[in-house]
Amino acid sequence: MAPSSPKMAVWPAIILYLMCFTVAAYSQNIIALVGSGSNLPTPLYSHWVEEYNKLSPGVQIRYLSTGTVKGIEDISRGVGDFAAGEVPMSDEQLKSTKNPILHIPTVLVAIVPIYHVPGVRGNLRFSGPVLSEIFLGTIKNWDDPQLKELNLGQVLPHLEIAVVHRTDGKGSNYIFSDYLSKTSAKWHSQIGKTPSPAWPVGVSANRGEDMLEKVKAASGAIGYIEMGFTINDSSVGVGHVQNSSGKFIGATQASIAAAYHSAEKSIPADFRASLTNISGNDTYPIVSFTWLYVPEKSADPERSRALANFLEWALSMGEQSAEQHGYTPLPASLAPKVLAKIHSIR
Repeated sequence: MAPSSPKMAVWPAIILYLMCFTVAAYSQNIIALVGSGSNLPTPLYSHWVEEYNKLSPGVQIRYLSTGTVKGIEDISRGVGDFAAGEVPMSDEQLKSTKNPILHIPTVLVAIVPIYHVPGVRGNLRFSGPVLSEIFLGTIKNWDDPQLKELNLGQVLPHLEIAVVHRTDGKGSNYIFSDYLSKTSAKWHSQIGKTPSPAWPVGVSANRGEDMLEKVKAASGAIGYIEMGFTINDSSVGVGHVQNSSGKFIGATQASIAAAYHSAEKSIPADFRASLTNISGNDTYPIVSFTWLYVPEKSADPERSRALANFLEWALSMGEQSAEQHGYTPLPASLAPKVLAKIHSIR
């Protein structure tokens, strides 16, 4: 028999972790909560969990960074107490779960193009169609006429573009491909909006940290990453991206929040909304919620109360630390609606 693939090994590893963590907690009369999912918000969630574990030692929380799609699979099968990611579950997925699953927005996130191009000063400009052509492998060099037209005044070298993309099942893939699908008919028809694009070119990076390191290591490389990962690392360039008004906008707290405010009236009560390429002069175009996927009902009311208490703390006190980790806190007009949803957990 052939050896198991790494993906196949993840499932029993998570089960074993849950069993060991729960048994250890039970022996100490502690409620142990475990979640899995997206790597994108891990720096913030790790901070939240660490702080909450100090404040409430009777409730110990662990978060496993396994990827958005894996997190959805886990919570859909009843494994773990919550999951996390940037892909809204479909109606079909929600109907197939044993318990209703809530989408709880925690913060707003932005995906930014990052690059390593020697000699370039300032921020390069990218449009959706040009990013599409780069990641489809059609634009092959940094001095391509389409890139030069967007970046007048920059001296772009005759250097081959080295594409770096995320591995399958990632929320950052979904957000990035959602934007490209809205701005490039070619991307929409050939690849589409998906957490697992069929990449025609490039090398893969499993986690955000891997993406950053691979782009830094290769002259001519381009990739994409959540803005927070670039806050304390100026060794890569961070692109400005053309929004639906034709302006080239950098990802900032203000431009990310502007995307939400422009879409606010159309966001449904369950918060499953796309925030990419939203209209508005000052909106950054590659924005998304990151959600926690939380069962509305539980066979153990005590565990549900413990999880709801953690979420209520995270969405109030925890939000105060979001910006310092590179994430945009929930706008004041949204936070009460999310807290009301948390109060329905039972």
